[in-house]
Amino acid sequence: MSMFQSIKDALAKNENAGNSTFNEILKTTPGNTYTVRLLPVQNDPKNTFFEYFNHGWVSFMTGQYVQALSPMTFGERDPIAEERYKILRTGSEEEKEKIKAIKRTNKLLVNVYVIDDPSNPENNGKVKILRYGKQVQKIIMEGIEGEDAEEFGPRIFDLGSDGVNLKIKCENQGEFPTYVSSRFTSAGKLNLSESEQKEIHDKVFDLTKVFTLKSYDELKNMYNEHYLCKADEDVPNNINNTIGKAEPNIKPSKSTDTELFNASSIDDDIDELLKDL
Repeated sequence: MSMFQSIKDALAKNENAGNSTFNEILKTTPGNTYTVRLLPVQNDPKNTFFEYFNHGWVSFMTGQYVQALSPMTFGERDPIAEERYKILRTGSEEEKEKIKAIKRTNKLLVNVYVIDDPSNPENNGKVKILRYGKQVQKIIMEGIEGEDAEEFGPRIFDLGSDGVNLKIKCENQGEFPTYVSSRFTSAGKLNLSESEQKEIHDKVFDLTKVFTLKSYDELKNMYNEHYLCKADEDVPNNINNTIGKAEPNIKPSKSTDTELFNASSIDDDIDELLKDL
């Protein structure tokens, strides 16, 4: 119960970080129902859930999709967010229309033990990362401290026979998937020994290191290149000044890539970035 309380307390905060591992994110496709158990981070309960903000748009320079973790995830200054805010407040109508291309999304991550993945059965019995938005978040919060808390509560983090499964039902709703029919259920008990449960808990991922965090200057250069279509040496001083300077407490990433994707083959990851469900 003390671990469960720690998780509940941490949900009211925003303590996170960033760095790699897309392959471990569970892919969901419309028409399928995925059955998982939520896993706590036992040695660091407050990081059981990781909430983050992300910027993404099709580059005006290359036509490829670019995205980056926003430092706002950690309460730090974000040059892309600052420029977007400035344009929406004081820019011309043309500038306001163009800046809409930059989408900022808010998602969460949690470790899960996969019981049934109809899309990729090889994931069954493995620890994966569930990435989700507002619809699934509402269901989880109802189970933790809402109307369903009395029935589920700590059981949603229990790998034993008393635990409950999360059934993630992915359906089509227009152009985007919907998860409103997802739910916790007591049906389908697990028969895992204590040693098997410990082995599963030992395999949870550090969610604070799933995405690469770029420095303030790296994000500024990304904006200059892929939005303004100008290399660093071509950007006038006044443009750099409007974006501003900052010295985040987080160490700059050693990676220089901007996580490029071919715009013609944007997959489910990008679909999630186009709409915050």
